Amino acid sequence: MTLSPAALAFRAFHTAIAFVELACLGYVWFCAITRRRNRRLGIAIATLGVEGIGLLIGKGNCPLGPLQRRIGDPKPLFELVLPKRAAKAAVPLLTAIAALGILLALLRPPRHR
Repeated sequence: MTLSPAALAFRAFHTAIAFVELACLGYVWFCAITRRRNRRLGIAIATLGVEGIGLLIGKGNCPLGPLQRRIGDPKPLFELVLPKRAAKAAVPLLTAIAALGILLALLRPPRHR
């Protein structure tokens, strides 16, 4: 299947968003493990919070999915790199990992310098 330039551009944009969110998830866990708290942690948590709101709006699915399909890209982003069953499990699993990381980052006392 050949995608239109608009669909390819949107896929690239959507992929960039996913990479930013994965980086935020990694940073939250880094801060949870090292007990760091800083402005970047707040930005990472806020970014993941916006994604969480989007998932609530999409009823557990990425809210960009319908737009992606309208542009002409029927394949969900996670299905580009994961089998269909694993792709369906990715959102709830990543949500749980994010929630646990955020809780640990915020509840563990910060380290003293």
